[in-house]
Amino acid sequence: QKHNIKIFGPEKLASQLEGSKIFTKKICEKYNIPTAKFGVFKKIEDANLFIKNSKFPLVVKADGLASGKGVYICENRKVATKAVEEIFNGKFGVTKNILIEEFLKGEEMSYFVISDGKTFKRFQTAQDHKRALEGDRGKNTGGMGAYSPSRLINKNLDEKIIEKIIKPTIKGLIEMGTKFKGFLYAGLMIVENEPYLIEYNVRMGDPECQTILPRLKTDIVDIFSACCENNLGSTNIEWHEEKSLCVVLCSKGYPDKYKNNQPINNLDKINLENNEFIFHAGTKKNNNNFYSNGGRVLNFVVLSNNFKTSKEKAIQLIKELNWENGYFRRDIGFKVIKQ
Repeated sequence: QKHNIKIFGPEKLASQLEGSKIFTKKICEKYNIPTAKFGVFKKIEDANLFIKNSKFPLVVKADGLASGKGVYICENRKVATKAVEEIFNGKFGVTKNILIEEFLKGEEMSYFVISDGKTFKRFQTAQDHKRALEGDRGKNTGGMGAYSPSRLINKNLDEKIIEKIIKPTIKGLIEMGTKFKGFLYAGLMIVENEPYLIEYNVRMGDPECQTILPRLKTDIVDIFSACCENNLGSTNIEWHEEKSLCVVLCSKGYPDKYKNNQPINNLDKINLENNEFIFHAGTKKNNNNFYSNGGRVLNFVVLSNNFKTSKEKAIQLIKELNWENGYFRRDIGFKVIKQ
């Protein structure tokens, strides 16, 4: 910005919304933003004493960035104390603080807004699927798939999210002397149509980004330019009516140990129709051949008039690829498709 380069993204202080869960919790406390009750601890002994006197399940979180994996849902004291030890022993890098929260029983939803620092606009919703295995079982991952819009959203809930969570957050940042410019992603828990803030990201999510953006009708560069020029208020953001669903193809073994450098054949043989997309994530290219280079490798996204069709087409594309070193969840969107 000092060199007149247009910047789309939050300043350092505002980015702490994602960089420190404790920073966000303190904003929630100050501005009465609904969130889970919590405690912050600097020592293992203090955290374990709190655990000893707590009801289960409870949630243990690393304070800093942990690639979406620094959250433990603990059913008993043994699991919780092990989580505390792993975090303090540096599993997610050096940490000075740990967060322990009450467990909120509801359903998660991803909610997005975009802001130019003065005004903000809604930027759709999505339903992520964090667990590695079908039926929402297994370990937490960065995300095994998503669909947009979320089946949980309704006009009443949308207004509550804006009034109780988004507006107070942006107000709090302004009072701290910073403005929020960029994407703000609220990870919410919906409990009986009431929103609770779980966490913020100061970017779009993965796989929510690749699920939502194909629905966008307005040129995204125009939207970014408007944000950089503090002119988002006069920009109309339009969306396609189709529903979007994303299935993530992962390396076998993810989120634990997996092999990299596994050849991915047949990619060039897949004929994508309109509203069908394959987005690369954990891949690399060498001599015109693709190889795996991460846990989450490819994203298969399909837009259609209903989620069932989108899911079936995405799985059909994965079967066409026929990658023997991969696995995926066949039930993305199972709660909305079942209805």
